[in-house]
Amino acid sequence: MMEISFSKPGILTTVQDNGRKNYLDQAVPLSGTLDNLSARIANIAIGNHEDVASLEFTYAAAEFRAETDILIAYAGDGAFLIANGLKLPSERPVFLPAGTIIKLINNPEGATTYLSIAGGFDLPEALESKSTYLLGNFGGLDGRSLKTGDRLFNAENISSLSQSIIKSLKGTQISWPSWYIPRSYFLPADRNTIRIFPAEEFTWFNSDSIINFLSKDFSVGLNSNRMGIQISGNKISRRKQDELLSTAVCPGTIQVTGAGEMILLMADCQTTGGYPRIGQVAAVDLPLCAQLKPNDSLRFTEISRDDAEILYIAQEKELEKFKLAIESKF
Repeated sequence: MMEISFSKPGILTTVQDNGRKNYLDQAVPLSGTLDNLSARIANIAIGNHEDVASLEFTYAAAEFRAETDILIAYAGDGAFLIANGLKLPSERPVFLPAGTIIKLINNPEGATTYLSIAGGFDLPEALESKSTYLLGNFGGLDGRSLKTGDRLFNAENISSLSQSIIKSLKGTQISWPSWYIPRSYFLPADRNTIRIFPAEEFTWFNSDSIINFLSKDFSVGLNSNRMGIQISGNKISRRKQDELLSTAVCPGTIQVTGAGEMILLMADCQTTGGYPRIGQVAAVDLPLCAQLKPNDSLRFTEISRDDAEILYIAQEKELEKFKLAIESKF
């Protein structure tokens, strides 16, 4: 069994997995990781199934102790992990002996970081998921964010691959291999340009607003959270003033409010909404959105639905190659 204890919980630290996908028709949000790519990479690197629960840290300021020997991996741009004066490398397995104290310090590049432990975290499921839904007070650890004194344990069904990785690294010192899963390989060079395809109400907006939407810079508003990112900049005007009945929305949907402001919905968003939808973020770019911070600049560029699907399939194939490469090493 592996155990960690928290002396500092950080700004907002929650347990998240791939989300609860089977209850959207009952108005239960998906929840789950904001940056699914980073969480999956952290899990794959230590031999976990890629969808097991990990810790989602918002920015830094957290601190925890390895109460036992542990095998972890982390990925994401919100923080760096420091132990014994060493900056722990991301995107690869890291063995930490019992007694090691790990601190998260700020990484100015992003907002969220994901920590996985061999076997995943041993917590009960709520509606087939361990994801924390804060507004509903369920999932994760008692339906809340972590606090000082919390202790978490790993699940005991550690995969044979995880066991092999532990065997290769285990000792009295912090250790890690030279190989890693390069997260940057899966991301575009320009991380502030978000690829979207037109949503159902795209033609409801006037031509000047459409041109601005696809050519002007916008910024992330201060009132952004796991439900949605507030997009500040040029107002979006409608040419069609019809009322819209509540209709399906999901993470990545960009809604336009009556005041002409845009909201980019994220993991804890509602399942239906009454604001018209101007665009849908391509699934491969949602991890970019998860790393946006207040006042960050961003812009949108249009691609087709087919191109968005092709990009998604290509990314999945590349992830599978890395999984097979790791398995072949042990």
